[in-house]
Amino acid sequence: MDFFSGQESLSILEWGLRAVIGFFFLVIIAKIMGQRSISQLRFMDFVMALLIGNIIAHPLSDEGLGMTGSITTMSVLVTLYLLGVFLILHFPPLKRLVDPPPITLIENGQIYYRHLKKARITVESLLAELRKEQLEDVSKVALALWEPGGTISVFPDPKYQPLTPADMGMASSPFELPRMVVKEGRINRAELRLCGKDEKWLLDQIRSKNEELNNVLLATVTKKGEITVCVYR
Repeated sequence: MDFFSGQESLSILEWGLRAVIGFFFLVIIAKIMGQRSISQLRFMDFVMALLIGNIIAHPLSDEGLGMTGSITTMSVLVTLYLLGVFLILHFPPLKRLVDPPPITLIENGQIYYRHLKKARITVESLLAELRKEQLEDVSKVALALWEPGGTISVFPDPKYQPLTPADMGMASSPFELPRMVVKEGRINRAELRLCGKDEKWLLDQIRSKNEELNNVLLATVTKKGEITVCVYR
């Protein structure tokens, strides 16, 4: 197709085809690179994201540039990326260079200021991360680590952790994820069958809460048959 090569001008259809091809090619590239590069942008992932974004953007906005060169360049980059991931997994020295170990920011309630400078974060940012973990005082932190992915892992001092049933020797029920049986006023019959219930039971439960199906934004059911109904507000 001519629109793969540089042109003086492109029709609306050719621009659209370029966009479609670019989109699906990026989807394939992301699939090849794997979930790791999507869930957390580490050093190599960040470099790849910048390169791929710039390479594919130009032919999608400039008719004078062909797509063949961009696709070829991205294919080579992804091959190098996969080779780099393979080398990192099998050669520990290279892994330490590209994917360094965590940096200790707090230990036994004491902040390591030099480590903060090494991680390039401020005390205010560190305190904000502690507040997210509902820890208002540094002295309550046993360990805080700056992870290579840019997140902070916080471990409270055991004496400040909330009691659990295991701590008190109490029996606890196994975890279960409630099933969504109604979404935006529509019944999910497949999920309802997995709960061992039918539509009549569901509608009766909704009416018992003085609500109608059309007013239900979300309804979930547990294995025990307990239903939770959220209505439009």
